[in-house]
Amino acid sequence: MRAFRPPFSLLPILFCVTLVAVSSIGWFGWKLLDQERAVEAQRARERLEQAADGIAANAREALAEAPPAGGEPREGVLLTVIGNGIAAEPARRLLFRPVAAPDAGADAEAFADGEALEFQQADPTRALDAYRRLADSTNPAVRAGAWLRIGRVVRKAGRREEAFAAYSELARGGAVPIAGVPAELVARHSLCELSGRKEEAAALKQSLAEGRWPLTRAQFAFYWSEASRLAGDDSPAPAEPFALSSAVSFGWNELMRDEAPRGQKTVWVDSRPILLIWRSAPGGRTILATRPEALFAHAFSGDDFSCAAVDAEGRVVAGRREFARAQATVRTTAETQLPWTLYITAKPGPAEAGMAARQRFLALVTALMALFLIGGAYFIAQAIRRDRAVSRMQSDFVSAVSHEFRSPLTSIRQLSELLALGRVPNEARRQLYYETLVRESSRLERLIEGLLNFGRMEAGAGPYRFDEVEVSELAAGVAAEFEPQITGQGRRIEVEGAAQGCRIHADPEALSAALRNLVDNALKYSPDSPAVWVRWVQTESRVAIEVKDAGLGVTAEERKNIFRKFIRGSAAARAHVKGSGVGLAMVRHIVEAHGGDITLVSEPGRGSTFTMLLPVARA
Repeated sequence: MRAFRPPFSLLPILFCVTLVAVSSIGWFGWKLLDQERAVEAQRARERLEQAADGIAANAREALAEAPPAGGEPREGVLLTVIGNGIAAEPARRLLFRPVAAPDAGADAEAFADGEALEFQQADPTRALDAYRRLADSTNPAVRAGAWLRIGRVVRKAGRREEAFAAYSELARGGAVPIAGVPAELVARHSLCELSGRKEEAAALKQSLAEGRWPLTRAQFAFYWSEASRLAGDDSPAPAEPFALSSAVSFGWNELMRDEAPRGQKTVWVDSRPILLIWRSAPGGRTILATRPEALFAHAFSGDDFSCAAVDAEGRVVAGRREFARAQATVRTTAETQLPWTLYITAKPGPAEAGMAARQRFLALVTALMALFLIGGAYFIAQAIRRDRAVSRMQSDFVSAVSHEFRSPLTSIRQLSELLALGRVPNEARRQLYYETLVRESSRLERLIEGLLNFGRMEAGAGPYRFDEVEVSELAAGVAAEFEPQITGQGRRIEVEGAAQGCRIHADPEALSAALRNLVDNALKYSPDSPAVWVRWVQTESRVAIEVKDAGLGVTAEERKNIFRKFIRGSAAARAHVKGSGVGLAMVRHIVEAHGGDITLVSEPGRGSTFTMLLPVARA
């Protein structure tokens, strides 16, 4: 029964009761939520089935209404096939076409005489005259062919300006075909070659990307590569128009062979699906080439459900397939009469959000109760740890102070006994003993005064008497107090700073005590160093008083707490340096009472520098 005696029984009992209560609440809440989840899942399944039927109907309707009866489609391109000709709306969405445009170019016989003079008789001058006569023809195709040949002749002759003029005239021919290629495209390509300017080649490439001319796939590929070479830019053609054009080209022969009055086909180009829908009429055939995503965007859109159309090979044609959703249904091609399988997935709705909110609330309540227990145990453990730490520091402080008092008292007692028993051999030794008694009494008095002053400061019972103090006089006075003690040891205190004009508003006695404590620490913690340094310097608003030694130093971790009471560095403990652990706490208290700050820069084995930053005395 010992385990149930206070105080050991309270925490385990509290923990057990709380654990049972939390477990019970959690179990009942989970059962309730589980029932609600089952009912909500059934309702969600019914909503999902209804949504799937509606999405399939909308998709069939969108497919039946395509292509549009007239006008320009919002996306993709609408092709009209009449005989061997093909028209595209809008034409610039198609980079190239599956069939070449009808070539109404000039008859080659019209240029036979000029070409005979140019190639067979090698008489470019007479050939140029023949071509110039043809350039005045009323037939646009003849004029375009003549200017092309004029440009070729003068270019061979090295007459660049005349070649530029000839090709510029050729560019005015616009869409007039020359061997199946628009005259403007031939002219701009030749001008780019002549000028060598990358800007003109880039402009030509941009015109090709905009589908400016009706070209075949081979023609587009040739002029695109030429424009890229001349522009120094190997970027590919625009992905969306190129995929659209490629899909029309790939499916063209199959569309022409299919005699069915209506149908559809999905063509994949660079992992991009393009849907081809055709309808036949007495006047020809209409073909819509577009992204399935654009055609079925309205059918597949919804706030509560997401849908994806998947082909026979498992590729997503339109929409987005959600694999991670628990609520999902499938509509096969046989059920929907569509060429794809539909995957419909429910999105999180208000019911799911409400259930999730209830689950979060229950989890929050449980977590708060657990945190309450953990927090209570933590704070109790922290209180015990702090009490133990305070007890340990107080014990160390009592031990250190006892040792500090024992040393001067032992000396005073021994010397007093020798003097009282008359065992001093001579007068010189007697005088030395007297001086030692005075020094040890002063040391004991400083210890007692230091502890009393620290106690008064902690209690706020020690008022300060402020006055203007010259820093040089303050430092010299403190250094003079240590001279008798350190002169015989071969050590010194080096004082450095302005002799006059560096004044602060301070309590002389309190600030002297703070500086004395820093100097005393510097001497104690650097026993092998011949000197310590006291320096001061004035800025616009502050006076910095530094006390520097070359002694043991303080580690980075100990520097954080070095100004707390009862704290001493580990290096001091290892070196058996005497101290009470309240000196630096008292220094910080004095400096802060003067509106200043104290800092420490130290490195183990390389000494320490304590700096008191105090406000300058104002007139």
